[in-house]
Amino acid sequence: MERRSFVRGAGLAGVLAAGTAPAIVHAQANVRWRLASSFPKSLDTIFGAADEFAKKVKELSGGKFEISVHAGGEIMPPLQVVDGVQSGSVEMAHTAPYYFFGKDETFALGCAIPFGLNSRQMTAWMVEGNGLKLMREFYRNYNIINFMGGNTGAQMGGWYRKEVKSLADMKGLKFRIGGFGGKVIERVGGVPQNIPGGEIYSALEKGTIDAAEWVGPYDDQKLGFNKVAGFYNYPGWWEGGPQLDFFVNTKAYDALSSEYKAIIECASAAAHIDMQGKYDAKNPAALKQLVGSGTKLVRFPKDVMDACFKEAMALYSELSGKNPNWKKVYEDFANFRRDQNLWFRFAEAGFDDFMQSQKL
Repeated sequence: MERRSFVRGAGLAGVLAAGTAPAIVHAQANVRWRLASSFPKSLDTIFGAADEFAKKVKELSGGKFEISVHAGGEIMPPLQVVDGVQSGSVEMAHTAPYYFFGKDETFALGCAIPFGLNSRQMTAWMVEGNGLKLMREFYRNYNIINFMGGNTGAQMGGWYRKEVKSLADMKGLKFRIGGFGGKVIERVGGVPQNIPGGEIYSALEKGTIDAAEWVGPYDDQKLGFNKVAGFYNYPGWWEGGPQLDFFVNTKAYDALSSEYKAIIECASAAAHIDMQGKYDAKNPAALKQLVGSGTKLVRFPKDVMDACFKEAMALYSELSGKNPNWKKVYEDFANFRRDQNLWFRFAEAGFDDFMQSQKL
């Protein structure tokens, strides 16, 4: 029987039964890519998602599609990975899109904005809403196609050398804050600093900055922030559910076979789930250890939260008036957020509020 007719007629089950599937895999060309991460290897959670992704790609391709993963700074600076993918100097990157809001504020919507979506809502917007479609339309301007690359869940509100007791304490505060949240911090009188993760400790230790946020207890403990700042605030209102992305150069992606494209999609989904699973599992023990060693947990004062919310909404309105890319994506994002908050108010929030009041 002619092979193509056999495959078409037998279907997948018949192909597998006949033992011909390996021939289909082996027919694929060997592919070698490089991935530039924005994160240091020491952070096994956030950097580890890229390792998990590369591992799955290799496994699913029978070893024929291999991706070498490079930590931030190895082959390019952490905050230049978008330029690297756009130019094709690397085939892909793993990063937080909001790092690049200086190119266009719309980048932030693919990751997290102050008072945005939580992690489940963000995934829902991407997968079942218009998020992935809209962001891919936007990233096309940069020769990039994006795939979900993990989510940390809601983050903490950072480390402070002095306690924040009111909005007045935000005035003049030199605060390392990644991405878009700095715009709101600036509007309430703070001085945002965009510093890569691997450089935060030394800046905080030397007093170059007064405060810094990264992710949450597990990563923050690894980076040693509790040794140079005693107050740990919550919640990270600027990152209710920040999504990391795998950025792939469109030319490199288009050159892949349909099978390899499917492998990219499956591997990114696996890495996406793996990251948040790790954070949710590892953060509780780390928080206990931090508090046990003297860290003081501080909830942001209400006047800080209210002022930051007001300034965030004003900022989004201003951006919608001058940036058509932002306006197109944010309108859809905001509508989705409104409906999600209505639902979560009764289901998740109601359940969580009760469970967290119990002594289990």
